[in-house]
Amino acid sequence: MTLDPITLSVIQSGLQQVCDEMDLSFSRAAFSPVIAEANDRSDGIYATDGALIAQGAGGLPVFVGTMQESTRILTERIAAGLTAAPEPDDIYIVNDPYLGGTHLMDVRFARPFYRHGRLYCWLSNTGHWPDTGGAVPGGFSASATAVEQEGLRLPPVKLFKRGEMDPEIYQIICSNIRVADQRIGDVKAQAAALMVGEDRLTALMDRYGDDTVTEAIAELRTRAAQQMRAFIADIPDGTYDSTAWIDSDGVVNEPLAIRLSVSKHGEDLRFDFAGSSPPCLGPMNSVRATTLSSVYLAMRHIFPEVPISAGAFEPLHVTGIEATFLDAQYPRPVSGCAAEVSQRIAEAVFAALAPALPDRVTAAPAGTSGNFALGGHDPAKGRGYVMYQLSGGGYGGNADTDGLSNGCSTIGISKAPPVEIMEQAFPVLYHHYRLHEGSGGAGRHRGGFGLDYLVELRRGEARASFVMDHGRTGPQGALSGGDGAPNTVTVWRGGTAHEPPHLSKEQDIPLSPGDRVHVRTPGGGGYGDPLTRDPDAVARDVALGYYTAAQAKTLFGVVLDTEGAPDLRATQNCRTNNIQL
Repeated sequence: MTLDPITLSVIQSGLQQVCDEMDLSFSRAAFSPVIAEANDRSDGIYATDGALIAQGAGGLPVFVGTMQESTRILTERIAAGLTAAPEPDDIYIVNDPYLGGTHLMDVRFARPFYRHGRLYCWLSNTGHWPDTGGAVPGGFSASATAVEQEGLRLPPVKLFKRGEMDPEIYQIICSNIRVADQRIGDVKAQAAALMVGEDRLTALMDRYGDDTVTEAIAELRTRAAQQMRAFIADIPDGTYDSTAWIDSDGVVNEPLAIRLSVSKHGEDLRFDFAGSSPPCLGPMNSVRATTLSSVYLAMRHIFPEVPISAGAFEPLHVTGIEATFLDAQYPRPVSGCAAEVSQRIAEAVFAALAPALPDRVTAAPAGTSGNFALGGHDPAKGRGYVMYQLSGGGYGGNADTDGLSNGCSTIGISKAPPVEIMEQAFPVLYHHYRLHEGSGGAGRHRGGFGLDYLVELRRGEARASFVMDHGRTGPQGALSGGDGAPNTVTVWRGGTAHEPPHLSKEQDIPLSPGDRVHVRTPGGGGYGDPLTRDPDAVARDVALGYYTAAQAKTLFGVVLDTEGAPDLRATQNCRTNNIQL
């Protein structure tokens, strides 16, 4: 290497800053709350072969692999003559899940970046559009049996040609989606973010020179691979197995199994999913790009020190997904792959590696994005709307601390939009928005708590749809820790409670003014034996209302006196007699 370490570090930070500014520009200019407030988007820089160079720190981790795969497939289609060749200022649009994507609502833009007349790299981003057509508002069709029922599927086409938006392509898109008049704000924000990236990357290369930046990118990729291999080398050689379960596919009311065997030999890891459930009828299939990305992001959780680069993925090998629901082929529906199946895959990775890396791996987090879509017509505003609500949940406990409460999903850093914004934009009223008390799994370090919210439709008629998970079983505990509480959904229609037959999935539920939706998201799994938890910590949890005194005794073997303090003698007796947990 001819670069000195300081210059290498500065260029690395510069590339990161380019992506971060694209992220900020995208969120600040977007119209949809799911992008502008929830930050359900990501921006990155990719090599001419699609390899990841840098990704924004504020982007969804699940896109770390899918955008790389999508860009790679775009370049292959261009080379094969299946997609028109790029020119300066072109922007491609694509959301086809089978071409390196996730679900149809995650729409990707890609812009070629030229230096001195030569294609140097690609700038790309992904944004979650609130609707892309399909059977139900929001795209989360819980009982879809074909991808066409989920919305409009776009192969890579040029939406912008030499800087000008193609009105015919845009009209085709708008003719197939709901509330189309509001999409122009998101489209222009997404395109503008790539323009910001081009300006910032040009400035970086002008300052340090093309050769220096190119050398830095190659060195950063090499170092990322070396760092990942160094961490893997510390894992004891052997095979580690786990199983994670999905409630159902939304059509057949039976659980789906993700069976994982992680083999470690030397400085590489092999993730074998052979034996997982076959392709399913409903929308809980995962496409290959999302499955790969789920493994990558799980390892990013375990080894966060490794910088984001294609090199970090080189020692990670995924096998055995063929003929399973983790490698969906057309026309399998996939609306649940990015937000739900991806998190079950990460949970399987955590569960497998927890015994091998007890100081690094947490118990299972909530593992659901809580996808709730509501679509209807607002008579007060005289227009239609599509509301998309995602939710936080509890993180798993770990070797050092309790799990985070109401944290973002495993696969992203998306935050739920403020209820004030939702009430302003849509005809709804939130009666409460609070912690799901008692949901954290018991352990030496307990899981974090999920979210509990109750939302009412104020006016007009609407249809509600859910694609969630962990309604049948809660997130797994680790190293003798207890499972977190499961997800629950209750819809109150005309004062009568309705619970989805698939627990966490249903579509097209008609709502009238005054009807309510009550959701309680999962808590994280507990870490370690609950009987070893500090009694004072249990008493503090009870004082804060997280658990009841009865739960303190049942879950942790801690008996509290009349003043809420641990009765040490009674607690000792309770734990010695090994109370049934």
